[in-house]
Parts: sequence; C-alpha cells; structure tokens
Amino acid sequence: MDKLRVGVVGVGHLGSIHTRVYSRLRNVKLIGVCDCNLERAIEIGKKYKTASYSDYEKLFGNVDAVSIAVPTSLHYNVAKEFLKNKIHVLIEKPITKTLSEADELIDIAKSNDLILQVGHIERFNSAVLAIEPYLKKPKFIECQRLGPFHKRVKDVGVVLDLMIHDIDIVLGLMKQDVINIEAVGLSTISDYEDVANVRLTFEDGGRREKDADIPGGFLCIPGLCDPGGRDIQED
Repeated sequence: MDKLRVGVVGVGHLGSIHTRVYSRLRNVKLIGVCDCNLERAIEIGKKYKTASYSDYEKLFGNVDAVSIAVPTSLHYNVAKEFLKNKIHVLIEKPITKTLSEADELIDIAKSNDLILQVGHIERFNSAVLAIEPYLKKPKFIECQRLGPFHKRVKDVGVVLDLMIHDIDIVLGLMKQDVINIEAVGLSTISDYEDVANVRLTFEDGGRREKDADIPGGFLCIPGLCDPGGRDIQED
C-alpha cells in the first residue's frame, strides 16, 4: 500500500505535535512543514527530517493531506486553498472564526469528495469513549474547563479555544437537537471573552427538555500575566 503523503502548515505548539505524530506513523510519508517563520520551519524540519517551507503553496501537488495549525483567523483562507487543490484537510479547532466560513469549507470539501476533519481531540478521550456506551438517556450534563491564559491564543476567546471541546462532547453524547441557548461571558484579561457560561437545552422527543451546563474560563496566574492582561509566559 502506498504511504499517505502529508504536510503540516503552522508548526507552533500544536503544529509541531502534528509533525511529531506523522513522523512516527508507518503508513505516512511526511513531505514537509511550512511556517511563515522560516527559521521555525527549518528547526522543525531538521528535527523530524523533512523539507521546510515558508510558502504553503509549495505543498500543492506533493501531498494527499495536510494538517493546518495556523492561528484561527487564518484557518479559512489556508484550508480553502488546499481544498481547492484537491487535498484532504485536518484543521485544528475551531474550524473557523465564523459560521459562514465553516459552511463554505464544508461545501467545498463535499463538492470535491474530500475529507475535512476538525481536531476535536477530546471526543476521542479514553474517558469519554468509556462512558459513552452507558449514557443511554442523559438528563443533565455539567462540564467545566479552565486553563491558563496563553499568549499563542490571540484571535479567539475562551468559547472557541476551550469550551468548544465540551460543546463537542455534549453534542456527541446527547445526540439530540438544541432548542435553546443561554450564554453569558465577560472579558477580564484580553479583548475577547475570558470567562463564559453556556446552558444548552435539548429536545427529548418533544415531551421534556434536557440541559447541559458548560462553564469555562482562562486563568490569569500571578507572575504569568502582566497588569495589563498581556500574557508573558513562554512556550
């Protein structure tokens, strides 16, 4: 069987993990990595013995699939170019900043018979997989996720950075339509919401309602955030 030819676009914290995993898969050939910071691309390329680029178009025609781990605001434009070039895409969560961008990527993937996978890795968490067979008719789910404010997350708030994991888990467990959303959030250390609470109400056969309560937030830890709210910790 021919090996799957893959590339990675964006080799920061998460992209470097994608690169490491690909380099260890026996049925995968890592063609190259790309980053706007060429020095970083060269560093990761040397570490995992693959080619390095600063222009992701160099991967067109040379890969079957690509991981996209660039900042969220760039997801749409980068993913669109690879899909238009008939390349399967694994994109880090969240898929895009807006629903309309996400819908367009899905349409492009469908029209070209391509796989567009979003990196909602928590749905494959062993704890989630273990409990799922036992949750026949959940009536109430509560999730809570907190994390330190990190300088690499500059273009989205806590909902798209952290809470999105729990929303994905809840939707997978409930397997029913959402009929109401109540949400509140506030900004304390960034330009986006840093603390948020969401209550999702699901339909249950039209007879009753089921709820999921999902709070989440960034933590500003003394010594890691300056008084202005700018993160100063290092990767």
